[in-house]
Amino acid sequence: MKLGLFMNTQWRQGADLGPELENLIEQVRVAKASGLASVMVGQHFLSSPVQMFQAMPLLARLAAEAQGMRLGPGLLLLPLLNPVIVAEETATLDWLTDGNAIIGLGLGYRPEEFDSIGVPMKERVSRFVEGVEVIRKLWRDDVVEHKGRYHTLSKVQASLKPKQPGGPPIWMAGDSEAPVARAAKLADAWMPSPMVSEEGVKKLGALFRETRAAAGLAPAKEFPIIRECHVGSGTGKALDEVREPLSFKYEAYASWGSASGFVPGDRIRADFDKFAANRFIIGAQNEVVEQIGHYGERTGTDHILVRVQWPGLDQKAAVRTLERLGRVVEQLR
Repeated sequence: MKLGLFMNTQWRQGADLGPELENLIEQVRVAKASGLASVMVGQHFLSSPVQMFQAMPLLARLAAEAQGMRLGPGLLLLPLLNPVIVAEETATLDWLTDGNAIIGLGLGYRPEEFDSIGVPMKERVSRFVEGVEVIRKLWRDDVVEHKGRYHTLSKVQASLKPKQPGGPPIWMAGDSEAPVARAAKLADAWMPSPMVSEEGVKKLGALFRETRAAAGLAPAKEFPIIRECHVGSGTGKALDEVREPLSFKYEAYASWGSASGFVPGDRIRADFDKFAANRFIIGAQNEVVEQIGHYGERTGTDHILVRVQWPGLDQKAAVRTLERLGRVVEQLR
């Protein structure tokens, strides 16, 4: 089982982001020293009620601290982006990381993002599928020909190819059957969000494998998932130690509408223990080791990306969890 760091890059309005950038750099250093295998960051645009760094420039800075770790966006909202830019920026990141880049891709679900960027939401699936095709051609082909609905490339060459032959692995998000089946055909791995319960990960993971087999594709080489994680002080109240910042984060998501996975009017704080029970990895060190092992046995995952900080949780608490995860990594070996 590999553990990675899915970084919090969101902060409450008014927070000074200068110190927060230094905090992210420290977290990568601690994660590397603790034996974590990977670092990923998310992407949203117009992210109120939280501030948020954009993924690719942030990753370029963090790459200097993450030598030997896998690094990438988890995920880019591909329908809102030009796939030529995504292909060449990711190829650059692959060289910056000595061939250790990953790229996570997703559809996006917030109307504000699509409306403001000028992309109709009804086109998001077709733009996504074509975008993946363009990216793979630019990584693979010496001369690229492509004539699609949204993009035309006429005998052009990418500025550079990734260091990894054929390009970095593409991981795709999706928390329901249709995007998971799409990921099975287009991606190298499926990566569920923390919104998907343990039982959901198990069920949708089976769909992913079955769809690949039916399409004549080889089994995926890895199965990453994202989980919220806190290694507590051993008092038996680990969830209480992070309840407020975690609740704030998920209430912010709920404010973005039902497409975020919540039903309007959900009582997140009131029902938080139930919500957290089969989605998050939270407890004392031995409990976290047990939960990680349980996830591997029940779902088949072999790479858990843990998010250890949320808007309002101080840096010292996040670093303590990363240091404690170092001992978890030792126990898992």
